[in-house]
Amino acid sequence: MRERLIEMLLERSFMYSQEPKFKLASGRLSNYYINCKPVTMDPEGMYIIGHLLFEEVKDLGVTAAGGLTMGADPLSYALAYTSYSKGHPVKAFVVRKEPKDHGTGRLIEGPVEPGERVVILEDVITTGGSSIKAIKAASDYGLKVVRVIALVDRGEGGKESIEREGIPVSALVLKSELFERYKSRRG
Repeated sequence: MRERLIEMLLERSFMYSQEPKFKLASGRLSNYYINCKPVTMDPEGMYIIGHLLFEEVKDLGVTAAGGLTMGADPLSYALAYTSYSKGHPVKAFVVRKEPKDHGTGRLIEGPVEPGERVVILEDVITTGGSSIKAIKAASDYGLKVVRVIALVDRGEGGKESIEREGIPVSALVLKSELFERYKSRRG
């Protein structure tokens, strides 16, 4: 499944340019961009991601997984669906970027309660800023964050920034793996 995920990311998500032209969330320009949504919102992609994430979390004793909307949303939904089918339910939750200006005004949405052990999910880690924001919101809500899991780690210091917050980080795919495959195909 992991090999197929890498292939799907190369086919649908990975973009490269000789000149840095892709603006990242940090504001920095990069010569490559990984838009995971064509894979995370695809039925086959969701199936694969759900199974791979389940393997990552099944022994962590977590009750829920989520992260900053919208990158983490399809990841947490795929995991929740797969986990239920495996008889070990892991709920999904969403971390809003800003509190709602009506209703409860919460940053955290979903069937989670303070005290639960959770995982923060991220589609792509670059600087770690989005994950750290999600960790803070979850912790402020009373959730115990035990790990961050990324679909792709760009290997640009984000993992280290998150780990300085005391949270371990893992990734399903590393940027270096995507680059190796990309280069081998280009000759």
